[in-house]
Amino acid sequence: MEFKTFVFYFFSAILVFAGLRVITSRNPVHAALFLVLAFFSASGVWMLLQAEFLAIALILIYVGAVMVLFLFVVMMLDINLDRLREGFWSYLPLGSIIALLMVAEMALILGGNYLGLLESSVPQASAEASNVKAIGRLIFTQYVYPFELASVILLVGIVAAVALTQRGKRKNKSVNPSQQVFVKAADRLRVLQMPAEKRD
Repeated sequence: MEFKTFVFYFFSAILVFAGLRVITSRNPVHAALFLVLAFFSASGVWMLLQAEFLAIALILIYVGAVMVLFLFVVMMLDINLDRLREGFWSYLPLGSIIALLMVAEMALILGGNYLGLLESSVPQASAEASNVKAIGRLIFTQYVYPFELASVILLVGIVAAVALTQRGKRKNKSVNPSQQVFVKAADRLRVLQMPAEKRD
């Protein structure tokens, strides 16, 4: 067995184990940590396929930002685990149907190469070519309009999230500089004269 094949099976085994632990773990924090492990294993598989940009993006975006945010949210929330387990068996038939559909789709995709449904050869990139350069050229030439549309949609989502959180009038303390300039000392300072008290 070649070393590359061994590394592929090693990462794949860890990925399958981490994916199973994500859905079978009872503690949400543990499930989030196993999902981080699954992302790392998937990035290792991407590196074996010479897709280094996707591997680094998977680690930086999902592990570095999204999963850390999920983990903080899960740890800050007061989650009642007993309440989460109440309706588990009622969702089992629907979950089983969805799981069988996903297994059938994965079997079609993985077995399609052997049945002649997919292309048998994957074009290999030359040593001078760069995946980042190729993706950047495609994004900003051929797919520039969908890329800009996606950025506009994300901007609208950010504005909508800010607008939803800023409901009602904000009670802020503002200062008018023109009124401060014309303030006199007599308006702000008042001298009180009190009779002196004599103590025995």
